[in-house]
Amino acid sequence: MRFNHILRCTASAAVVGAVAFGFAGAASAQEGPTTVDDIIVTAQKREQNLQDVPIVVTTLSQEALNGAGVRDIKDLQILTPGMTVTSTQSEASTTARIRGVGTVGDNPGLESSVGVVIDGVYRSRNGVGFGDLGELSRIEVLKGPQGTLFGKNTSAGVINIITEAPSFTPGFGAEATYGNFNAWGVAGSVTGPITDQIAGRLYVAKRERDGFYDVITGAGPRQEKDDQNQNFWTARGQLLILPSDEVSIRLIADYSKRDEYCCVSTQVRTGQTYGAITAVGGQQQPPAPGFGALPFSRTAYANRSTGQTMEDMGLSAEANIDIPSWNATLTSLTSWRSWEGINAMDLDYTTADLLYRVDDGGYGFELDNLTQEFRLAGSTDKLDWLVGVFATRENISRNDSYWYGAGYTPFLSLLISSQLNAGTGGVIPQSGNIIGCLTRSGTTPTFLAGCLLNGGTSTSGPLAPSGPGFGVGHGVQDHYSQRSDSLALFTNNTWHVTDQFDVTLGLRYTQDKKRLLGLQDNLGTNGAACGGALGNVPNLTNAFIGAGLAPAAAAASAQRVAGNICLPWANPFFDNRRISEETDDGELSGTIKAAYRFNDSVMAYGSYARGYKSFGYNLDRVQTGVTPTTSLLFPSETVDSFELGLKNTLFDRTVLLNLTYFHQTFEDFQLNTFLGTAFAVESIPELKSQGVDADFVWFTPVEGLSFSGGVTYTDTKYGDFVASDLTNPGNFPQLSLLPGARASFAPEWSATGSVAFDRSIGSGLKVGFNLSAKYSTEYNTGSDLLPYKMQDAMTLLNGRITLGSEDERWALDLWAQNLTDEEYKQVAINAPLQGSAFQSTVQPNGTYFNPALDTQTYNAFMGQPRTYGLTLRVKY
Repeated sequence: MRFNHILRCTASAAVVGAVAFGFAGAASAQEGPTTVDDIIVTAQKREQNLQDVPIVVTTLSQEALNGAGVRDIKDLQILTPGMTVTSTQSEASTTARIRGVGTVGDNPGLESSVGVVIDGVYRSRNGVGFGDLGELSRIEVLKGPQGTLFGKNTSAGVINIITEAPSFTPGFGAEATYGNFNAWGVAGSVTGPITDQIAGRLYVAKRERDGFYDVITGAGPRQEKDDQNQNFWTARGQLLILPSDEVSIRLIADYSKRDEYCCVSTQVRTGQTYGAITAVGGQQQPPAPGFGALPFSRTAYANRSTGQTMEDMGLSAEANIDIPSWNATLTSLTSWRSWEGINAMDLDYTTADLLYRVDDGGYGFELDNLTQEFRLAGSTDKLDWLVGVFATRENISRNDSYWYGAGYTPFLSLLISSQLNAGTGGVIPQSGNIIGCLTRSGTTPTFLAGCLLNGGTSTSGPLAPSGPGFGVGHGVQDHYSQRSDSLALFTNNTWHVTDQFDVTLGLRYTQDKKRLLGLQDNLGTNGAACGGALGNVPNLTNAFIGAGLAPAAAAASAQRVAGNICLPWANPFFDNRRISEETDDGELSGTIKAAYRFNDSVMAYGSYARGYKSFGYNLDRVQTGVTPTTSLLFPSETVDSFELGLKNTLFDRTVLLNLTYFHQTFEDFQLNTFLGTAFAVESIPELKSQGVDADFVWFTPVEGLSFSGGVTYTDTKYGDFVASDLTNPGNFPQLSLLPGARASFAPEWSATGSVAFDRSIGSGLKVGFNLSAKYSTEYNTGSDLLPYKMQDAMTLLNGRITLGSEDERWALDLWAQNLTDEEYKQVAINAPLQGSAFQSTVQPNGTYFNPALDTQTYNAFMGQPRTYGLTLRVKY
């Protein structure tokens, strides 16, 4: 019985064929579907036809993924309307968003709004699921909260990845690829019987590529002249064991290793701090006239390394036991995973030697995860039922470090001098090597070169020097250790009220417990400058009053000096600071759906779902003013989602047309945002996402020709809120553009389309082609919504032409990604220490932002340029 079930699974994966957003050419083409009835999904943990499932699912077969050139989840977005996937300062910082909702991936303390599940195993962070996915059976993208069936709860959706299982039919496949940027790759797989009851499959791949960025290194010591290269290998081994007709066991072991350089960014606008960067010997893109936007460029500036290494490994065991007397199946799924990423960074993204991190293990994180799930599922004439339990233990270890370059002290001196000169009407010189030391000449304060504030009391002469500035070298080393335990009970049941009317009820209760231990430590004399600055605030205030400033303005100027010196990595209040926090909480999530089939071709449904994403800790230095935040805890994120859908199977079951209206309201939305000097996690009281999803597939009467596509309209906006609504009201100025505004990465319109053709041409040959495109209207790429972070409307196009044998023994692909070489931003950021966009007081536009006063330098992590090449594949 079980063996037959496995065969059915294999057949279902094959006949999904080229459905939904693209088809492969002859290279790996199997006999594709000819009607909508052939499209099978497992979105509810049981095999169902796509048109019988009352949720929005985009299902993508291996053929579809090959045709569009999909190798990882970042490539997947070209096939899925309403979905974006981006990376920032490392490939581990990968974020998936659905309908404009996702979790920025730079901080491992946050779980993902969009979950990644591979062969039933939940990957707890998007970046951990990033990499070569290998041989795929299919990918299912489930939109909306999934609060019942997929391991940990997710509030925005799930990317469910199913790899090819071992086969008892012997087979071998291999491919070799060469493309521009000196890209090359080889991959091979073998499958077949080991005994009458055991089959195996082994997949191995190695890929390399030069970087997409040209890098100007200045005085170094960086040696690499390119960045965002590729250099990794991966292996996946599987066993399928069938000890009897009622039992199947699938064992999977995988390992991946990456050793690359990533990620620099490039200036999209250079602000007024350009002079200070050049004064300390640094280079960056020169400013445009009037400090406007810069032309698109993939030339970056970095004098320090961006080396990154990642190691990912895991084991899983899935056992399925049929219980014929109950007409049920018991499933046990056990997994262990270990992931480690280590990064180096040039933190200022210029060739000035300011701040950096090295790849010695001082910056990065490790994640170990153990999961166990049991499910018992069965059916009667009137009821499909499922009950289960899920448990996981996750350990995260994060290190964070800062290293001071030789240019930090003189750059900060110039920065402070320049800012205060602007704020005092030009009475303070803008030259010299200054860290807040000043002397008075009459009524004009003048900074004393090479001097630190030290808490002296003199106001009539120079303040006593306390040292040469910030020491060069290792200045900060922090460590965080978080343990998470989660236990959930769940059930999902469909009652067939009549032959036409179904009601589905899913419930899940989750109990989460998390414990955080941390040590934040300044090294050497780091922190002395801040201590001196704080002690001298009264003296500075008096000096500015003597320069003619009003008392309030003088106090603000003095505080500004101290604030620039007392940044999180230079704040003595973090020195040898120990952290110990523990929290536990429970949440009920689930769904109720009603589906009515008017006839064999039309089904309507309505649903309500409650999603949940667990609370967590911000594994970073967080301060209010110069005072460390007492607790790093942020609350859980919840969502209430309503959908109304219509699924249509038309024209002799050759056309699929599905329409869904959705309305989602998120509470305590976990926004992880970079404020220029640190990442802050804020709970935004409300975020609403509403709109329409539409999917279309047409199997045309022309043999081998098909069309598919999808459109998503989203209106994703923050609710109105004020400073007192935030966990840290001091963060409101940098978030003051958010209330009532469209969220970042939430284009109003997103559309995908594909055309595919695959046909014999005689003489034992086949030819095929595929074009896949995605269009998005404009959207903001920054979590603070600053104008320079906007991305214009754009279209991405991938193409592939295939020539191969009819018996599929060989095929040659000519392919291109981003065929038109579209130039676009992935994510734009505020360059650290290089200007300010938000002012200290409310501006005439009602926010803390005034475009006329914006001095910020903006950088961006750019999208992939056009890539192209040839792939030869063989199959036996």
